[in-house]
Amino acid sequence: MSHGFETLAIHAGQDPEARTGAVIPPIYQTSTYAQDAVGAPRQGYEYSRSGNPTRDALQECLAALEGGRVGLAFASGLAAEDTLLRAVCRPGDHVVIPDDAYGGTYRLFARVAERWGLTYSPAKVSDVDAVRAAIRPDTKIVWVETPTNPLLGIADIATLAGVAHDAGALLAVDNTFASPYLQQPLAHGADVVVHSTTKYVGGHSDVVGGALVVADTALGDELRYHQNAMGAINGPFDAWLTLRGIKTLGVRMDRHCDNAERIAAFLDGHAKVAQVIYPGLPSHPGHEVAAKQMRRFGGMISFRAAGGEEHAVQICNRARLFVLAESLGGVESLIEHPGRMTHASAAGSPLEVPGDLVRLSVGIETVDDLLADLEQALG
Repeated sequence: MSHGFETLAIHAGQDPEARTGAVIPPIYQTSTYAQDAVGAPRQGYEYSRSGNPTRDALQECLAALEGGRVGLAFASGLAAEDTLLRAVCRPGDHVVIPDDAYGGTYRLFARVAERWGLTYSPAKVSDVDAVRAAIRPDTKIVWVETPTNPLLGIADIATLAGVAHDAGALLAVDNTFASPYLQQPLAHGADVVVHSTTKYVGGHSDVVGGALVVADTALGDELRYHQNAMGAINGPFDAWLTLRGIKTLGVRMDRHCDNAERIAAFLDGHAKVAQVIYPGLPSHPGHEVAAKQMRRFGGMISFRAAGGEEHAVQICNRARLFVLAESLGGVESLIEHPGRMTHASAAGSPLEVPGDLVRLSVGIETVDDLLADLEQALG
C-alpha cells in the first residue's frame, strides 16, 4: 500500500519498538553491541559507526520521503557532500557546480577537493546550454542546487538529468532549500539527492546533520561503504532529533510558504527594496520551471536593498524578530547578509554574491509580526 507524504514522515522506519511497544524509536546511545558468537552479530549490529538502529530509522524515513531506495545520514551536509565526491570521483575527474551555491559547498570544492585533484567549473544552473557547455569528457557529476543559495535560481531537473546522462555523468541535486515535501528530484531523473538536514528537515535549529538519498541500489551500496569507511556519521541523538523534526515537516512547510508569499508580495512593492528574488513571484525567471517541479515555492526570500551594501547591513542589524544568524529552515525567522556571513568564502570568486543582498529564512511566526519587523528594519 502506498502512503501520503505526511503518513510516511510519521511512520516510515518508525514502527513501535518490539520489546516495549514504544511508539517513538529509542535513542540507541551505544558504541558497540554484544554478539551472539564470533562472527554472528545480533541483527547485523556490531559497531555504531557501521550501523545504529536510531540512524537506520532516520535513513529509512529519508529514503521514503524522497522516493529513493537508499538513504544515508551524516554528521553534516558537508560530510554528506564530501562522502559523495570521494565515492564517485577520483583525482583528475571534473564536476560542474552552480555559479550560485552555498559558500561551504564552494569552499569544499575550491579549498579541499581541488587539492585532492578534483577540478570543477561553475555554470548557471538555470541555463541548460551553460551547463552543457561546462561539461567535459572527464565530468563525473553535474551538481546543482534548486533553488540555489542565496540567489534562488531554479534548475530544470528533468532537462539537466538528460544532459548529465548523455555525458555519462550523474546529476546530484541539493534539495535543502525545497525539502522533500516541496520537491523530489529523483522523480525527475536525478541520481542523488543531497540535504543539509540541519535546515528544513530537522526544522528546529537544534541539530546538525546531512543526508544522501539514491534510487540505484548499487550506487547506494558504494555510498554506504564510504559512509562507514570515512566515518562522518550521524550520531544516535542527532538522528532522533532529526526524526522528531521530520514528523511535522509537511505542516511546517505549508506555513513557511504561506508566510513567505505574504512577505515577498510586501517587499515587492516597497520603495526601499530594489529587487525581490522569490520563485513564487511571476517575475522570477524560473517561476514556470519551479511551478512544474515544486509543490510550492518555499520559505527562502532574497532581496536587494535600494540603498546598497551599507543599507543591506543596516537592515540586518535593525531587525528584531528576524534573528541575525546564519543557517535557515528553522521555525524561527532568520535574516543575514550573505556576502559577509554564509558566503564570505566565495568573495573574489565567480560565486561572489552582491553586497546589497539580504537573505531571509521565513519562519512560522504570526506573519503580521514579521511584516512589521521588516517595515521598521527597512527604515
